[in-house]
Amino acid sequence: MTPPGLSFVAAGKRALEAHETADLRTFYWDWTEREGPRHYNKYCGTPPEHLLFGLRKAMDMLFEEGLPAVFERHRILAEATRRAVAVWAAGGALSLNVLEPAARANSVTTVLLEGQDPAELIGYADRELGVVLGIGIGDLSGKAFRIAHMGHVNAPMMLGTLGVVESTLAALAIPHGKGGVQAAVDWIAEAAPATKVSGAANAVAAPRAAAPGE
Repeated sequence: MTPPGLSFVAAGKRALEAHETADLRTFYWDWTEREGPRHYNKYCGTPPEHLLFGLRKAMDMLFEEGLPAVFERHRILAEATRRAVAVWAAGGALSLNVLEPAARANSVTTVLLEGQDPAELIGYADRELGVVLGIGIGDLSGKAFRIAHMGHVNAPMMLGTLGVVESTLAALAIPHGKGGVQAAVDWIAEAAPATKVSGAANAVAAPRAAAPGE
């Protein structure tokens, strides 16, 4: 929800005491300078004002929604994505990278693609349908693509993304089970009413998306 470029450092009493006698200080990592009287040194130079404003706005949005609702939204959208992938996997070419359900993250889903370079799928989705999918990282480079579902996302965004993936699979004749998007729709319809009972009625709605023409 915030552009990349910020990081946070927390140091306890023991770390600060060790710093007093440290002999490997560098300008960037010198906590004495960072905590000194010159405010700009807290950022090792010019404060990244726009990133700080962005962080403030992102935090305001999260707290306005409520953290329990945020976590529930991520859980529902992540599971919707995984259910779509499970249906696509019936074709034999796709599979979830994390086999153990309990170990799967609600932040991003990595999808393995057998027998075809994921770059073609990623490129088609971006070039022809306007959706940017993540690439495989590290050992999964050239073997997988990623679907993110964390941050400033809601049900319309995820269903649109899943629709693009399913359209791309069909356009490129990649073997896949039909109905992945419908499986995601069915799961959201099943899961969303429960959020109303628990007081998190906006779990899959925030951030709000305008309908065409609105």
